[in-house]
Amino acid sequence: MKRFSLLLMSMLMLTTLASAQTMQMEMPTGFDTARPGVAAGKLDSIQYASKTVGTSRKALVYTPPGFNKKTKYPVLYLLHGIGGDEKEWLKGGNPQLILDNLFAEKKIEPMIVVMPNGRAMKDDRATGNIMAPDKVEAFATFEKDLLTDLIPFIEKKYPVLADREHRAIAGLSMGGGQSLNFGLGNLDKFAWVGGFSSAPNTKKPQELMPNPEEAKKKLKLLWISCGDNDRLISFSKRTHDYLFEHQVPHVYYIEPGVHDFKVWKNGLYMFSQFLFKPVDVASLPKYTILGTPASTNIRSAKYPQILPDNRVVFKVKAPQAQKVQFDLGKKYDAVKDTAGVWSVTTDSIGEGFHYYSLLIDGVALVDPASETFYGMGRMASGIEIPFRGGGYYAMREVPHGEIRVKSYLSKASNTWREMYVYTPPGYDQSTEKYPVLYLLHGGGEDQRGWATQGKTNLILDNLIAEGKAKPMLVVMMDGNLGSPMGPGSMATAGDGFLKAFENELKLGAMPFVESNFRVQADAAHRALAGLSMGGIQTLYAGVKNTDLFSSLGVFSSGWFGNNAALSGPHYEFAKANATTINSNLKNFWISMGGEEDIAYKNCKIMLSKYDELGIKYKYSQYPGGHTWPVWRHDLFSFSQLLFK
Repeated sequence: MKRFSLLLMSMLMLTTLASAQTMQMEMPTGFDTARPGVAAGKLDSIQYASKTVGTSRKALVYTPPGFNKKTKYPVLYLLHGIGGDEKEWLKGGNPQLILDNLFAEKKIEPMIVVMPNGRAMKDDRATGNIMAPDKVEAFATFEKDLLTDLIPFIEKKYPVLADREHRAIAGLSMGGGQSLNFGLGNLDKFAWVGGFSSAPNTKKPQELMPNPEEAKKKLKLLWISCGDNDRLISFSKRTHDYLFEHQVPHVYYIEPGVHDFKVWKNGLYMFSQFLFKPVDVASLPKYTILGTPASTNIRSAKYPQILPDNRVVFKVKAPQAQKVQFDLGKKYDAVKDTAGVWSVTTDSIGEGFHYYSLLIDGVALVDPASETFYGMGRMASGIEIPFRGGGYYAMREVPHGEIRVKSYLSKASNTWREMYVYTPPGYDQSTEKYPVLYLLHGGGEDQRGWATQGKTNLILDNLIAEGKAKPMLVVMMDGNLGSPMGPGSMATAGDGFLKAFENELKLGAMPFVESNFRVQADAAHRALAGLSMGGIQTLYAGVKNTDLFSSLGVFSSGWFGNNAALSGPHYEFAKANATTINSNLKNFWISMGGEEDIAYKNCKIMLSKYDELGIKYKYSQYPGGHTWPVWRHDLFSFSQLLFK
């Protein structure tokens, strides 16, 4: 309770400090003011007997223009913040004028709006220490007061439609948290739920919605809105992230602003227009002004922003530039404003991690607002696009392993090299010896790739916690040994580069790992896998050394079908040793990123050749092309097969 009160006190302080910085959203002029010729609804101050509190309590009730006691109306329960009472909306938000104007424009259904006091205690005034534990607790107690006292009173006194499909609940700040808590916790009572700048009283998403499938069926609309500079936006975002992952339709409406009535009035203006009408679920992702800053942004950077439909908004300030583009495989031309800020909105971008470049007057640069990653043979910007199925690489409350950066003097090359080593949870506390997966990156990347872009540690942490993968070490080697494949492309080079890698693996990396970590040093407890270039390295070193490895994983790779110098000796070896290869390998797992994967045709040629030679393998395909989203999923799938 003390921690909760401190969070709420911080909320109030931040509201006061940030109010001067609020940016006004472009609502229609006069949307919240009295207009000539617009019929007005009526405001009543009512009192009801509360058995929950043991006293008479107050509320304001708005009835629409032309209110008729013979007509039954839907009802919106509209809740205030921690520092307010039943009059807070009236004093700060002009809800009656917003609704009058919308009704006159035929944008909303006629409805009754009840503005209660959400502080369910005998002394329910917003006086004294509003953060006192009993006053904070009273906001939770209001759930019982609302359901057992206020709603029955309203339904007895007013002509209302008393079913869940004609009952909505929404609120600001503390009331936003109440609305999500009470609305989602009572789907048999409310079909329309809205949280405006919801405060720390908002329950964790798993508690709010333990059964997403039930919520999908019962909710008519779930609305979550917040100002982009509201320091409490994390409570709205975590709820949105959970809803996104579980594919629960909702509006996540982010606009310029902070924690104040400019944002909350806009929330009411927008939310009320959806109520008690058919809702086009497919259109909901369109309702936002701003996107969400990418998780790959540097600290406090607002851009790039990702819109709900996965379009990306990029901005950069370069007043002297003549031309600015953002390159994500497709180049997008940016437009400059009068302040020298260039901006562009892309098409919808596929899920997961993507490299990108900022092009200023034709020069490829990293975006100063984004984290950088070693890829494409240089440091490049990267962006993480939300993925509904990405829970397997999300940070969760499970035991976590560690990624250790190790330098070693290679006996193969007599040079200092570096590897990243994932050790499973509890490694330091255990005396157990673990199996090892040697995991290889692609061309233009290095040992950092699987650790950063690949999220290896999170994938393994989650699988191990669920009992789906054996605890293991994952050794992420640097597969770059001199010029990748010598002069020319990999398709035209000889096998010197591959031989150098084999030597590094057998004489450098493996001896270092087996003398510095507690591992099981036999073939049954070793696996080798890699993506793209690392897949070819796996084929070269793995198939030749099945006495050292029991499992091989080849991701988005394959021998070049038109290059006899590379593939010929490999196939000859495979033909001569087919029985041994099939006997030694428990898993020969080959996967592709669908037909759009640049290695798809070569892989298919290789598989056809393996079929002729009698080499046994398992083939898997996951759509996405030659990209990290595919390779993350490959690791997720392959690691579950190992050492069992």
